[in-house]
Amino acid sequence: MDKPVDLIEFETMLLGRYVHLLTPRARGADDRLDRSAYLLLSRIRAEGPMTIGRLSAAFGLDASTLNRQTAAMLRAKVVRRIADPDGGMARKFAITPEGERRLDADRGRNISGLERVMAEWTPEEVADFAAHLSRFNRDIERLDGRPWPRD
Repeated sequence: MDKPVDLIEFETMLLGRYVHLLTPRARGADDRLDRSAYLLLSRIRAEGPMTIGRLSAAFGLDASTLNRQTAAMLRAKVVRRIADPDGGMARKFAITPEGERRLDADRGRNISGLERVMAEWTPEEVADFAAHLSRFNRDIERLDGRPWPRD
């Protein structure tokens, strides 16, 4: 690996492989969300109820893909369809209390996994990594033209 960017490519490839290992699935009943539901619920929580069109613009996915994903989420009772509070024609997807519960549970497991990985890091190292990762993601979003809403 000749350049630092070569190492970043390699390490982000491995990160994609390892991220699911942070919170291994327990045997038996598991109510964890799949990756698409986790991302969609996180976005709906951040922005409020969203139409298929807004979800499509936010994620760069076609409507048929989102229709399949939201249909599964409706069956799982993690979202519900609501009328547009602003009077628009399209119905919106809103997170349900069950969706909130499952999203919070998954996020808690993910955070616990990250804390285990970084248990020997100093608070400064964790903060520095968080800042660099945030900048990295924001720059990707800037180039992609689809920023993620942040607090």
